[in-house]
Amino acid sequence: MTISFDLTGKTAIVTGANTGLGQGIAAALAGAGATVALVGRSSMSETEAAIAAMGGKSFSIKADLSSIAPVGEIISETIRMAGSADILVNNAGIIKRADSLDFTEADWDAVMDVNLKTVFFLSQAFARHLVAENKPGKIINIASLLSFQGGIRIPSYTASKSGLAGLTRLLACEWASKGINVNAIAPGYFDTNNTEALRNDPDRNAAILARIPAGHWGQPEEIGGAAVFLASSASNYIHGTVLPVDGGWLAR
Repeated sequence: MTISFDLTGKTAIVTGANTGLGQGIAAALAGAGATVALVGRSSMSETEAAIAAMGGKSFSIKADLSSIAPVGEIISETIRMAGSADILVNNAGIIKRADSLDFTEADWDAVMDVNLKTVFFLSQAFARHLVAENKPGKIINIASLLSFQGGIRIPSYTASKSGLAGLTRLLACEWASKGINVNAIAPGYFDTNNTEALRNDPDRNAAILARIPAGHWGQPEEIGGAAVFLASSASNYIHGTVLPVDGGWLAR
């Protein structure tokens, strides 16, 4: 039996692809042959250049994912530019840090809107397109270790990522029969903007590194293989899984 990780002819939408994990995932999908729609409110020029340097194809769609307003346009623009939309990676996310006693409603709502609400409605719009075209597709949500654990000082982030794990399972149950795979990747501690505060805190940095069996913070390119696997036909019988890519953190 031949197992294929080839994404040639597929179009992938990756949100929050300007830097960090989104950039690593977008580059990996492009390297596997997909055309990648890079979505976010910041410039995607660095990611576009990296993909072009490897001979891949990408284009950018500017969108503020703090509301669901651009959801329809993201799908329609992707189809207009590439002719199809086959893979959706819900990577964009934000984090707010404060003690739970001091956490504000504004910070709660901001995180939940980007990390959970927009993810659902973008997934819905994407799935509606697939169903209307009677074609299969792949949705990959970017969850977190906080989908499994509580953490500290990030109540809305933990709530959103725990909710995202549940949403992944629910959508898998509803859409598997339609040929749509819905799964998630739960990154461990990666070297990204979201973890800068932790890496800059000597005590927290040392404590985190001491627990990671792999012995180092993850690099964005180290998440790409999992994304390619879940986006490819190799994962066709996988539905509703939250796959940790954590250097062994949860095994410790």
